[in-house]
Parts: sequence; C-alpha cells; structure tokens
Amino acid sequence: MTDTAALTGQIRSRLAGYEHRFGALFEEYFRGLRATLDAPAFSRFTPECLELVRDLSLRGGKRMRVAFLHEAARLVTTEPLEALDDAALSIELLQTHGLIHDDIIDDSPTRRGGPSTYYAYRQKFPDHQQAALGLAVLAGDLAFALCLRVLLDSTAPLAVRHAMVAIQVRAASATFVGQISDIERDFTPLPAEGVLHDVAEYKSARYSALATMQLGLLAAGEDPARFEMELRRYARLVGIAEQMRDDYEDLFGDARAMGKPTGGDIREGRRNYVVHALLTAATESERALVEGALRDAACTEETVDAIRDIAVRRGVQQKVRSDVQRYARLASAEAATWRPRWRDEAVTFFELMPVWSARRIMA
Repeated sequence: MTDTAALTGQIRSRLAGYEHRFGALFEEYFRGLRATLDAPAFSRFTPECLELVRDLSLRGGKRMRVAFLHEAARLVTTEPLEALDDAALSIELLQTHGLIHDDIIDDSPTRRGGPSTYYAYRQKFPDHQQAALGLAVLAGDLAFALCLRVLLDSTAPLAVRHAMVAIQVRAASATFVGQISDIERDFTPLPAEGVLHDVAEYKSARYSALATMQLGLLAAGEDPARFEMELRRYARLVGIAEQMRDDYEDLFGDARAMGKPTGGDIREGRRNYVVHALLTAATESERALVEGALRDAACTEETVDAIRDIAVRRGVQQKVRSDVQRYARLASAEAATWRPRWRDEAVTFFELMPVWSARRIMA
C-alpha cells in the first residue's frame, strides 16, 4: 500500500468515526429538545414540526462539515474540546435549514432517500397546500433558530460563544445571498464561469467549508481572522469542486445513491456547470433540445437520456470530471501552504480530502 493509499485509509476511518460519534450526539440532542422546547401545551403541530426537522437531520450522510470542523481544531491541538460538539450541532442544524428551504425553492419531493419536509407536509395536508408550504418554511426557520440557540446555550466561554454565533450568522447571510444569486443565475441564458464560481462560493462554500474551519480553529483557541484570506481561498476552491461534482452527479450519478432521480437540475432549469458546458459545446439543434428541456417539469427520462448522450458525445462528461479534479488539486495545493504553521497530520487531511472527494465521480 502506498503512503497516499494509507493516508486515504486513515481519512476514511476518521470520517467514519466522526459520523458515528455525531450520529449519537444528534440523537441525544433531539431527545433533550423534545422535552425542553417551549411551546403552547395545546399545540400538536409544534412537536410534529420538530419531528420532521429531526427526521431530516438524522438522515445525513458522511457529515463532511463535522469532519472539517474537527480537523480544523486538530490543526492546532489534539486535546478534547467541549465546544466542538455545540459547533457541530449548529453546523448540521444550519444544513437542515438549508435543505428544507432548498426543497421548497426547487419543489423537490425527495431528500436523502426520503420525502422532503415540504412534501411530507403536502401529503399530510392535501387540502391545505398553502398551510403545508407555510409549515415547511417555518420548519426551516426553526432549524435555523436552533442552530444559533445551541451556541448561545453552550458552556463555552462567553467570548467564544459570541464569536461562534457571529460566524454562523455571517455564514447564513452569505448562504441566503447565494440562494438569491442561484435563482438569478438561472435567468441568464449562458452565465459566465465566474458567475458559477461565485454562486458556488456563496451558496455552499461559505458555510460548508469556511465557517466550519473557522469554528474549529476558534474552539481550539486560535483566532481564525488571522488566516482569513487563505481559509477563504481554500473554501472557495473546495466549494467549486464540490458544486461541480454535485452538478455532474445530477446528470450522470446513481439515483439510488443520491436518494433522488437524475436529471432534476434539467427539469428545474438550473444553468449549472454541466448545463453551461452543454450549451457551450452542443450544436444548434442539440442546444435547442437542451433549452426545450430546461424548466420542463414534464421532461421525460428519454429526453434526459438524450441530453446525457449529447454530453458524452460532445466531451462534456469528461470536461466536467477533469474540472472537478483540477479544482480539487488547486485546493490541495492551497492547504499544503499551511505548513509548517499547523500540525502536519491535520494539514494532510485538508490536502487529501478534496482529491479523495473528486475521485468519487470516477467510480
């Protein structure tokens, strides 16, 4: 086994450990929340709303954000840090908020292999669709409020708590701006690549990568503001690579593994990295087929298959795969510059993680 293969094995082991530990922590958090959430005694809807938030939250995958948080702390120290648990809960509750609102915006019926919160409410209240929409919005809002409350209730020193809340508020604000920009992008016939990069940064990289690293460093006693620019550069590159990979998998991935059908971005009219590459490389007649399918909710599997064939024939599939790997390598190179300031083992994690993630589309 090569050194890289051995290190990749260690990363897999650490990811599995974070996933297992955090799953138990999240279960315990929601058990306590059921008993302590302040609500009117008569209300049935409040505990049902909390249960839907819990259900979606616990359906999480590899908890990559939690891994980034812990590994950022390991850049500084290997000592156990109590504030990390509260930060991890906050990160994943903010993620739940984002998923619930994403599924409302996209009118998505499924998420993480089960019904989206919005569709769960639509099924529960088939004769009250406006109420179902309102309750789904409020479920997302509740998750966001909880993501801040868990930090305010933390036993960490007051200054650390306030700094963590500030990080999460800034991350959430950037994400909201990213969502607005994401919708705006889809009104542009052929958005520039820089626009796609900015949307990826604001919509996901700022909270999934940048905020998690800032929280981890803060919990470890480091001031993340001192390293703002290098953390931002790394987070942006990771965010671009991950968004490209998500866009790739939406057309070329395994629907069972994703927990939702392929071609969703086409039907929703998303002018993402894959669609941008398609419209750039396609012939006039092929572009007409793609444009006709965009934002067509009734777009058939046969049409999606035809678009997939165009993408393969015009080299789009290979181009996006290569671009994912290129941005992953750029992120890895950025992380390598963190030596010798921080612990070598943790730096290696941030070097290997984007490349490891990019290789998953090769499977």
